[in-house]
Amino acid sequence: MPAYAIAHLQEAAPHPDVIEYIERIPATFEPFGGRFLVHATQHEVKEGSWPGHVVLIAFPGIAEARAWWDSPAYQEIAPLRSRHIEGDIILVEGVPDGYDPVVTAHAMREALPAE
Repeated sequence: MPAYAIAHLQEAAPHPDVIEYIERIPATFEPFGGRFLVHATQHEVKEGSWPGHVVLIAFPGIAEARAWWDSPAYQEIAPLRSRHIEGDIILVEGVPDGYDPVVTAHAMREALPAE
C-alpha cells in the first residue's frame, strides 16, 4: 500500500540553506522509492485557510517513508529547511487499490448506537 509524506510549509524568505535543501532532498528519498508528486506548485483553497505551500512525496509503503525520514541522509539536511521554514509534516498510509468508501461508511453506520 502506498504511503505519503505530506508537508504544509509556511511562506519564508529565500535562503541559501533552503536552496541547498531542495537540491539535496531527492537523493535522500530516491533510495527508498520516493518521488515528488507535488512540489513548488500553486494550490487553490476551496474551504478554510491554507497559507503557504504543499509538498507531497510518494513512497511504496509506510516502512519506506519512515526509513527515509529516519535516514542519516535526510536527518543531515532537515535542519537546512527547519531553521528557515515552519510547517507541519506527516507520514500517512494511502488506501489499497480498489478501496471502497461505501464499505467504510457501512461499518460506521453499523457502529452507531441504536435509536
